[in-house]
Amino acid sequence: MGDMRAEEIVDLLAVVPAFETLRREDLERIAQVAVPRSFAPGQLVFREGDDSDTCYIVREGQARAIRRHADGRTITLATFGPGDIFGELAMFEDERRSATIEAVEPTSVVGVLGGDMRRLMSEHPGIAMRLVVGLAGRLRETNERLSRQSFQTVQSRVAVVLIQLVDQETAGGSSDGDILVTATQADLAQLAGSSRESASRFLAVLERAGVISQGRGRLVVRDPDALRNYVY
Repeated sequence: MGDMRAEEIVDLLAVVPAFETLRREDLERIAQVAVPRSFAPGQLVFREGDDSDTCYIVREGQARAIRRHADGRTITLATFGPGDIFGELAMFEDERRSATIEAVEPTSVVGVLGGDMRRLMSEHPGIAMRLVVGLAGRLRETNERLSRQSFQTVQSRVAVVLIQLVDQETAGGSSDGDILVTATQADLAQLAGSSRESASRFLAVLERAGVISQGRGRLVVRDPDALRNYVY
């Protein structure tokens, strides 16, 4: 188990929301096939388009899901910290990775091969049943969140996305001063679930208010705190 004891892996698995319906003995069986791994800052766990055969749970550090554009720009789609799981669909079937995962800081994870997980579910059907129940609960939560978001205005959704991107650029620290956000209008629209035209109109409003400035593919947030005035 490298520098991790089986008991430590079980304790880590126990805080993963997707595993909350599993019993202690289920987690112990998963821990037996889990493999600890470590990644240096900037190191890739996997690339978009790679075959997927492993899911990962973060033990320490932080990783992010990113998309890279042909012109070199990068946008962060999600971040993962201790107790977070990514690549979980690999537990059920092999498919292509939908994003690249990169370590933001020294990051340790435990990986579980999809083949090992499927073998466990075959040998112990209760694991499969309880895991599906847990994942169904997570899906309901996601659907409820999306439903709530559907009642937000476009400007509120775009403002929330901008706030999240500012937090990512500043690593959650102080956001005083100008913050360069590496996202295009199309990126913002996609993340906010709006049309590019609607997002563009709201960005123009923010620019007139002095909250942001745009030009030549750059988007600079001048007044991060003012973005919260557009969230409701």
